[in-house]
Amino acid sequence: MTANTYKNPDATAQFLAARDFLLDRRGDYDGAHAGFTWPCPDRFNWALDWFDHIAAGNDTDALRIVEEDGTSRAVSFAQMSATSDAAANWLRAQGVAAGDRIMVMLGNQRELWEVMLAAMKLRAIVIPATPLLGTHDLRDRVERGQVRHVIVRAEDTGKFDDVPGGYTRIAAGAGEDVPAGWLRLSDLYDGQGDTGTPAGGAAFVPDGITLATDPLMLYFTSGTTDRPKLVEHTHASYPVGHLSTMYWLGLRPGDVHLNISSPGWAKHAWSNLFAPWNAGATVFIHNYTRFDAGRLMAEMDRGGVTSFCAPPTVWRMLIQSDLTALRTPPREAVAAGEPLNPEVIEQVRQAWGVTIRDGFGQTETTLQVGNFPGVPVKPGSMGRPAPGYRIVLVDPVTGKEDPDEGELCVDLAPRPAGVMTGYRDDPARTGEAMAGGVYRTGDIAARDADGYLTYVGRADDVFKASDYKISPFELESALLEHEAVAEAAVVPAPDPLRLAVPKAYVALAAGWEAGPETAKALFEHSRAVLSPYKRIRRIEFAELPKTVSGKIRRVQLRELTAQGAGQEYDEADLR
Repeated sequence: MTANTYKNPDATAQFLAARDFLLDRRGDYDGAHAGFTWPCPDRFNWALDWFDHIAAGNDTDALRIVEEDGTSRAVSFAQMSATSDAAANWLRAQGVAAGDRIMVMLGNQRELWEVMLAAMKLRAIVIPATPLLGTHDLRDRVERGQVRHVIVRAEDTGKFDDVPGGYTRIAAGAGEDVPAGWLRLSDLYDGQGDTGTPAGGAAFVPDGITLATDPLMLYFTSGTTDRPKLVEHTHASYPVGHLSTMYWLGLRPGDVHLNISSPGWAKHAWSNLFAPWNAGATVFIHNYTRFDAGRLMAEMDRGGVTSFCAPPTVWRMLIQSDLTALRTPPREAVAAGEPLNPEVIEQVRQAWGVTIRDGFGQTETTLQVGNFPGVPVKPGSMGRPAPGYRIVLVDPVTGKEDPDEGELCVDLAPRPAGVMTGYRDDPARTGEAMAGGVYRTGDIAARDADGYLTYVGRADDVFKASDYKISPFELESALLEHEAVAEAAVVPAPDPLRLAVPKAYVALAAGWEAGPETAKALFEHSRAVLSPYKRIRRIEFAELPKTVSGKIRRVQLRELTAQGAGQEYDEADLR
């Protein structure tokens, strides 16, 4: 058999046509949303049918990594195709087979992209994991994920000393020294180092066809409110589904795209793998250990970054620096992970002349809602439904559709390509999430007369005070307008009269001290910008607890508030 036996030219043609339809409608949101249809091939392997297709004879950089010490390395599309073939051949020789589950716990290193492509070619199932995980989390993932192979950074091999199981252990970037029982991924190279020729140079020959419905990835969610769920995606749902993400990012062939996201989380696959390579763009990585806004902007200038995506935490740190240090701002700037506050958007617009475009999606889906290139952005809104998605708002209690406000849900008739298969090994939770012919996101949104959606909050974060509904996000956005506030999270605090009042946990910006004077200034700000029933009534200064993916754990703050822990300031006491 040859590699071509298992490739599907019809699938490649379908994918290319759908991609080009979106590329040709930049700035024409109405046309893109009305006319886009998902490609639906029965057989599809993105690595074989798409990546290898665009990589043939292509010497453009597919991946460029700038290390903290300033050294840089690049891998072309053609080289990446060849090295992923070599990785697939080598992994097959170590016993990796179709259907096997591989935990991939690598940093922003070239091997990560090679292994992801190789796993797809092998039809193995990838369980991405962040290197930040500790032994307890690894035990849970290996056991519940039924992991048969692990591929990890050499420096993280010790974390698996107390993780039982008969899985194959493979270290990447290991050099010569690896613990006993560990294999070296570097053995697939023929003594040529990071940019060397793969050993043997043999083309990879698949051993079977890939159905579009075959499982490809299993993601453990960040666990902001509960035990991490195991989200299953197929060879279609993320590779094909991220056409919506590509359109939102505004990527074009030849772009240089920088996305700040930690490996192991869905956003890394969104914007450092599928969306840019769907467009034929270069993935640009600045591999730092400690965030430095000035250094980041210098590397963006040197690297010719044309498209930039970052989580709100990074944007909030950037606006505390001199944004004008970036001589050539990116053409596209987007934010995802949590809603971005209007104050941040305005400061970046003033400095760069670029409007940050917010977007919304989840590990369970691709980009569902966004502010798209060339389309007016409404302050505070996360935009309109992505091409290929129909969004309905549903009353969380009655389950009836509400045109104005409700739980943001994805209509499954027809089912968008980018929606997960379900929660692996948890049919009850899958049934609950997919009840009523929709996928329920658990997020509350409001829709205006123009169809723009505004994030209200997680369904379990929204609360009532004096019988008024309170959106924590709205109050947090108001607090962030004050120069003293670097980050804020609002939760309900028990109150004998109102039952609950808004309490803010605040992380202060540099140069501000926690104490009654700062609290008084923030209460005054709250009274000036918020309606009386929404005002912040209590403040506590603290570092905000977060998941390893960087999302604020409001559930932990609610627990701390209920316990009465910490030093808080009451608005009534400081008037």
